Amino acid sequence: MERMDKDLAFMLRYENVAWYENGEVRILDRRVYPRRVEFVTCKNHHEVTQAIKDMVTQSAGPYTAAAMGMALAAYECKDKTEAEQIDYLTEAAYTISHARPTTVQRMTLITGGCLDAAKKAIAAGEDVSEKIVEHTVEANNLRYKKINLIAEHLVDMFPQNGTVMTQCFGETIVGMMLKVARERGNNVRIFCPETRPYFQGARLTATVCHEMGFDTTVITDNMPAFVMKKENVDVFTSAADVICMDGHVVNKVGTYQIAIAAKYTGIPYFVTGAPDRGHTTIDTVKIEMRDPDFVLQAMGVKTAADGLKGYYPAFDITPPELVSGVVTDTGIYTPYDLESYFKRGTMGEFEMIL
Repeated sequence: MERMDKDLAFMLRYENVAWYENGEVRILDRRVYPRRVEFVTCKNHHEVTQAIKDMVTQSAGPYTAAAMGMALAAYECKDKTEAEQIDYLTEAAYTISHARPTTVQRMTLITGGCLDAAKKAIAAGEDVSEKIVEHTVEANNLRYKKINLIAEHLVDMFPQNGTVMTQCFGETIVGMMLKVARERGNNVRIFCPETRPYFQGARLTATVCHEMGFDTTVITDNMPAFVMKKENVDVFTSAADVICMDGHVVNKVGTYQIAIAAKYTGIPYFVTGAPDRGHTTIDTVKIEMRDPDFVLQAMGVKTAADGLKGYYPAFDITPPELVSGVVTDTGIYTPYDLESYFKRGTMGEFEMIL
């Protein structure tokens, strides 16, 4: 099977995101990458769930980790009866999919696809863990192919040798965007806001961009407006954790303020990914609030005085009037008419893997 992670950066290859083998799941610890390349080893699916909660893997990484967690759950219950295995895996699918509240809808699609693959394997008397891994690789291939199409449309919006600003870590779209740009000979330069408090932009996005050969600069989270004007940024782009059908975009906190600066400066903001028809309006999304102490430190080093309070929403909400277009595999849509995406008979980024 040809794999779509070929020629992508180290951390975008399937085994380096999360991988099940011999009763264990190994997950690249993105909390310390790239200064250290370490993997967290999970011995059961509850440990995989906890790793997702603890931000061992982020962006789209949890989706692969969730699937590999289902393979591990199948290993845990392999000696049970068929009915007991299905019950066990059904419960595991719920546990893993609810690791983080904002992405439950997408995670449920992931674990649901694995559960269907498991049921088929159980009925056929096959190795269930192996079949879930095969399903996951196939699903990742399909998703990467779809994201490659998204990248084609996104790079159409980049001027030749232009300047692009990103936000947080868009995972696969970052690699595919750069791969397409490289194939077209478009040597864009990239500005990456650092994305506190986990610094995904500085550590993950910037590392992928640099590894793939692009001129990459890290800026702090309070510099985007200045850099947009001073460095003549052409396009601001991000992925999204949720794209509601009413056009609201839920993404890493900080996206909203960069979108405001982009609008004021006259720079288009293109969000990438398929709309989530499970979220008809923004009211259906629960914004995850994380440990406020994380904003009082930087990579484990306390930076604020004792006794101060922190505030840490993991995501924010960008309204449709700040979004120039939603870039999908079938083209670019206005945020005010996302129903048109599904009218073409297409499926969302994660629905297709069921």
